[in-house]
Order: sequence, then structure tokens, then C-alpha cells
Amino acid sequence: MAVTGWLESLRTAEKTALLQDGRRKVHYLFPDGKEMAEEYDEKTGELLVRKWRVKSALGALGQWQIEVGEPALPGAGSLGPEFIKENNANPIFMRKDTKMSFQWRIRNLPYPKDVYGVCVDKKERCIVVRTTNKKYFKKFSIPDLDRYQLPLDEALLSFAHANCTLIVSYQKPKEVLAAESQLQQELKKVKTANSSDGDCKTQ
Repeated sequence: MAVTGWLESLRTAEKTALLQDGRRKVHYLFPDGKEMAEEYDEKTGELLVRKWRVKSALGALGQWQIEVGEPALPGAGSLGPEFIKENNANPIFMRKDTKMSFQWRIRNLPYPKDVYGVCVDKKERCIVVRTTNKKYFKKFSIPDLDRYQLPLDEALLSFAHANCTLIVSYQKPKEVLAAESQLQQELKKVKTANSSDGDCKTQ
């Protein structure tokens, strides 16, 4: 079963953990050289950040790609923020999960709720957001469901709109909730260093 396969790859990955600023930071190194870093709220156990890094064909480390959490600060480039600045009025897309749902927030969308259409494209395995006024269109996948090889179900999808932000929620299937619970148990076994201890301890 695919759920077990992904869980097993997390179990066998080399893991280091660090407690810093109220966050439990876990770094995974997979046998193929891929890296995944996650940050959890120490008190609630809620996932705050998940990012990936892959080595290039020549073995150089690539940039971290954010899957969950705030996108990198606009203008955090080599020329400095005064030269590269994203237009503040552009829609900003980010994923911020809750305990029970995968959730995406798209800021700077001022249109009323009845303008938005949100649906599942089962063929392409993605969620599609569009507006009837043709001002915004976006497709995005749920990597978690791809990793667990679970189907997308339109009945689990919902959306809300408030303060110029469209909030798209996809209720986590029971298989995902069970797997996340097992992972939390697994992470409790990883020795966690405090930021004051210097280097992280490796399992």
C-alpha cells in the first residue's frame, strides 16, 4: 500500500531534530540525496513549514522549494530588496495546513465570493481555482495525496473568502490523518537538540 511506502521512506531517512524558537525542526536526508525539512509548532504539533532540496546532476545543492508555509520574502535576491520587489497588489499563494485539512491562502483577491469557482480536476490530479471575470486562474496539486497515491475527492473540497483572501480547504482523508499520527510517534524517537546545544543530533 502506497501510504505505508511513504511512511517507510520517512522512517528509514536519516533524521536530525532541533528545538528552536518554539518550533521543532526536523531534517530528513533520503538515500537518493533529496532533503526535506519540516517545522512543527512545539505545543500544538501543527506543521508550519515543509520544504525540499534536490541536488543537481553535478551534485550541487539546489534552492529550497517551499511546499508548506510562507513563501520566501519578496526581493530576497542577490541584488537586495531595493532592486527586486514584488508588486504588493499581486495575488500571493501559500499553503498553510491545519490539523484536519490541507489549506491554501491566496491573498490580494478582492472579488466577491460568488466570482470564484474551485473544483477538482481528477484527470490532472489537481485543484483548479478560476474567476468568472477571468482575472485569476491557478492549478495546484496536493503532493501529500500523490505521495500516498490517494484519489482526489471533490466532496472534501471547500472554500471561503474574507479580507481579500481566498481560503481553499481540502479535508485530509482518514489515511493521511492516520499516517501523520504514526509519523508524530516516529519523530518522538528522534533525539532532539536544543538550539543552545550546538550541532543537531543524528538518528
